[in-house]
Amino acid sequence: MERTLITGGAGFLGSHLCDYLLEKGHEVICIDNLLTGDMENVSHLLGHERFRFIRYDVTHYLHVDGPLDNILHFASPQVRIDYLKMPIQTLKVGSLGTHKALGLAKAKGARFLLASTSECYGDPLVHPQREDYWGNVNPVGPRGVYDEAKRFAEAMTMAYHRYHGVQVRIVRIFNTYGPRMRLNDGRALPAFMGQSLRGEDLTVFGDGTQTRSFCYVDDLVEGIFRLLNSEETYPVNLGNPDEITLLELARRVLAVTGSASGIVFRELPEDDPKVRQPDIGKARALLGWEPRVTLDEGLRRVLPYFRSKVT
Repeated sequence: MERTLITGGAGFLGSHLCDYLLEKGHEVICIDNLLTGDMENVSHLLGHERFRFIRYDVTHYLHVDGPLDNILHFASPQVRIDYLKMPIQTLKVGSLGTHKALGLAKAKGARFLLASTSECYGDPLVHPQREDYWGNVNPVGPRGVYDEAKRFAEAMTMAYHRYHGVQVRIVRIFNTYGPRMRLNDGRALPAFMGQSLRGEDLTVFGDGTQTRSFCYVDDLVEGIFRLLNSEETYPVNLGNPDEITLLELARRVLAVTGSASGIVFRELPEDDPKVRQPDIGKARALLGWEPRVTLDEGLRRVLPYFRSKVT
């Protein structure tokens, strides 16, 4: 039985990983300070014999009794509404939190997997984005607190690998959706779902021609597991390469919900990326992975969850 620690384990992605690894037979220790995570995401696991929850801030000294085989570092505000509200905490968890988690991995001889992000590519000048592209990030813009925190975390992770010999994996996660997303987290898909189900007009920023690529959470979690068990040290993109404009996404949401809502346009936020699409050639070649859930199928799967959250 592998013993796995997940920081940020009560968040959207972290909680799905808790479920997945428990199904794979792991003992799972979930650490979260609940700044953006939610106990509701893991409440169904609290009686599980191989699950343990610890409320803790990983920017402080980090210690766990007993052996550890894996540490998955997912602690961080992940959406614009959160990291703009908590810029210093975001920078601290990307730097101090990553440092503490890597130190624990070194002490335990554990594999370390960093949850990085497509935001490392910034507003990209290369499209689609491959792992060897260094990005176009504005370090002093409002998004810089998140983008640079993750870029620093990648550098720290590679430093621990090169200097201390820690086994590391880095996943650059592109837009992901599924149950347990917050309706009000500021991301396009939950915002469109909430507005549509309430009968409100859907708000599209800019002219709607900016693109994103949406991956269903079940596909992403499987890819993360494959990466964890691979021998690849350098970053790997995981996401859905099927690119779609935000205007078309709004129309797809209206179609799946059957809503008669309209679409309104607002000013594009500063430094908002115009395009975002992963090149997943590396994941296909090294992991034998690619997403299987189409956007329309994923929207149908997640619709009951969003319906349950709309009041």
